[in-house]
Amino acid sequence: MIAQDQDLRANGKNHRTRWRLWKKLARSRDGAAAIEFAILSIPYFMIVFAIIETFVAFTAEQLVTNAVNTLGRQLRTGEITYNLGRDSDMDRSEFRTAFCDEVSILINCSAEEIATPSKLYIDARTFATFAAIPNTIPRISADAHADINPATFAFTPGGPTTINMLRAYYRWQVITDLIRPYITTIRPADGSMPSDFLIVATTAFQNENYP
Repeated sequence: MIAQDQDLRANGKNHRTRWRLWKKLARSRDGAAAIEFAILSIPYFMIVFAIIETFVAFTAEQLVTNAVNTLGRQLRTGEITYNLGRDSDMDRSEFRTAFCDEVSILINCSAEEIATPSKLYIDARTFATFAAIPNTIPRISADAHADINPATFAFTPGGPTTINMLRAYYRWQVITDLIRPYITTIRPADGSMPSDFLIVATTAFQNENYP
């Protein structure tokens, strides 16, 4: 009987001890910051990397736009000409080199890229009227995220008083894997991981009546 009473008292004591430990554990804040960080780290880093990726892509887009405006102005004023038998004449390769020089702060064009485009595409053509200038992005399919179709691209700007269009496309690579599905605008038809944000810049103008 005495042994039984001792067992009951011991069990009650153990129960009270366990209950105090659980209450103490529930009140404890040790490691709470680490647990909260572990829970919030993924969305936090996604937001941080999205801001960085968007900022860098926007900067690259501004560079491409500025290059289009600068070289478009030089075409309009006759500082750069094509196939007119002048010292200012540039062929396609020379024009691409000049364009790459304008964006070299952030975008590096290799000699291979200048000769055979894989990221940077330039389309410079003359048109009979402004209404004839295309106003859509040429894509390989009707999908809004399909890759561009450079089949119609050319470098044939006109001479004095002609109406011209200069547009540039650049496949900007998104580096962060977590962000790629959300900010890329070119997505492979085979469902593989997308990697490119398409930068587009266009200017249309009528050349001055330069001599």
